[in-house]
Amino acid sequence: MDFMVLQGITGASVHRQMLSMCNGANLAYQRKAFHSVNGFSGIDHIASGDDMLLMYKIWKRYAGRVRYLKSKEVIVSTEAVKTWSAFFNQRIRWASKADKYDDKRVFWVLLIVYLANLSFFALLIAGFFNFYYWWCLLFLFAAKTLIELPFIISVASFFNKKYLLNYFIIFQPLHIIYTIVAGWLGKFGSYEWKGRKIK
Repeated sequence: MDFMVLQGITGASVHRQMLSMCNGANLAYQRKAFHSVNGFSGIDHIASGDDMLLMYKIWKRYAGRVRYLKSKEVIVSTEAVKTWSAFFNQRIRWASKADKYDDKRVFWVLLIVYLANLSFFALLIAGFFNFYYWWCLLFLFAAKTLIELPFIISVASFFNKKYLLNYFIIFQPLHIIYTIVAGWLGKFGSYEWKGRKIK
């Protein structure tokens, strides 16, 4: 469900020409475009994020010509990680590249999302000192859920995954927690990737 929603955000962002987003499974480009930006040169030293960093190089070179192909005929399925440990390592790896993007719009969006999720934790702690903040937490949680739900219904319908909506509310707290933890460890911690520990 998490990855499905990321695909929806990617599609909406690219369609509106707001952000240059992608991942390796949904990225296609012409060979001449790859060579015209010198391929992975300049980004090949970064352990993760070569897909989005390459996309941004192409996006800069061919402004207005990057599109999101919304078609069920070209959906690429990838195998999900099999353990919680692998899941968190994957998300920490993704978060670790947040400040590596030349497209600083992506960084600011990620920062706003992180701070918004961190506010839930801050309100939870504050509630132990003043019960009022727990009411604020409940209101913010309800607002987040109601705002996100129509978008998630639309994306789940497109990917024929509407059954995942049964887990949406249950996994909302987990999503907030993992966003906070992965964001922090992505910047200040380390992660394992392909058998290697990366700082």
